[in-house]
Amino acid sequence: MLYHIFHSTQFTYQQWVSFSHNLIRLKSRDTLFQTVVDFSLSTDPSSSELEGYIDYFGNHLYHMLIREPHHHLKVTARTCIAMDMQAIEQHRILGEYAKDVSYGQALQALESNTPDVIDAKQFCMPSLFLKKVNPLLRDYASSSFSRERSVYESVEEFMGRIYNDFQFVSGFSDVNTPVETVFEARKGVCQDFAHIAISALRSLGLAVRYMSGYIETLPPLGEEKLFGADASHAWFSVFIPGYGWFDFDPTNNVIPYDRHIVLGYGPDYADIAPIQGVVFGSGRSNVRVTVDVTREEIAEQSQSQS
Repeated sequence: MLYHIFHSTQFTYQQWVSFSHNLIRLKSRDTLFQTVVDFSLSTDPSSSELEGYIDYFGNHLYHMLIREPHHHLKVTARTCIAMDMQAIEQHRILGEYAKDVSYGQALQALESNTPDVIDAKQFCMPSLFLKKVNPLLRDYASSSFSRERSVYESVEEFMGRIYNDFQFVSGFSDVNTPVETVFEARKGVCQDFAHIAISALRSLGLAVRYMSGYIETLPPLGEEKLFGADASHAWFSVFIPGYGWFDFDPTNNVIPYDRHIVLGYGPDYADIAPIQGVVFGSGRSNVRVTVDVTREEIAEQSQSQS
């Protein structure tokens, strides 16, 4: 199965911008379940410098400079992703086995120094947007956990509680809105729900990372899908010692599998923001983001042996 992803971000500036410096994370990473088949990145105006490399967390990152004066900046990425359905099914089965690990066993295993645990421990630590343990979030999450209960099932129940207790309200928050504000208001967007889950679960001693990417959306029955109706998406992933990482989507109350496309991951949004930049200029700016995700089914072909 293939996914074709179109992601366009356009900034319109009130005044001339003389210089623009941006970090772009719009190329999806390869994982056990997905492979980047094709990728292209274009800018308008054309960039003076554009260099790609891999960041600390293994995400694709582009460093871009525009030196000519400009009134707008448009960054467009086109990606083709191949999904490995067999690997996805194997991971789904692995999740059933991971349910045998209790919360207490997970905490004990996280005290070891095996390579996978050492790597996961960095996601137990405070991060830029999630700097401290919040007792309210810790207490909110703890009612789903006991040391004897399956850590996987506890996280799954906690995901469902976020889905039921919080209202999705576009425009209520932005990237700088504290999780405490979202928690008190009980409303926000997918980024907020991921941050609340990460902050709460880290306060319980678990390793949790922020997942950024896309989700395939389906139009109402009998209607055609509108181009650009999709959006970037965020969810979270929990490390279960001995079994690896497992994703949870509190915005939709689902376990992500073949409809979720991973762009990248990090401790929180700050480490995987699609575009971050600095411009030299004055006045206000507006931003418009267009995302489209299209699925293409690929028929399996068998080859006869002569």
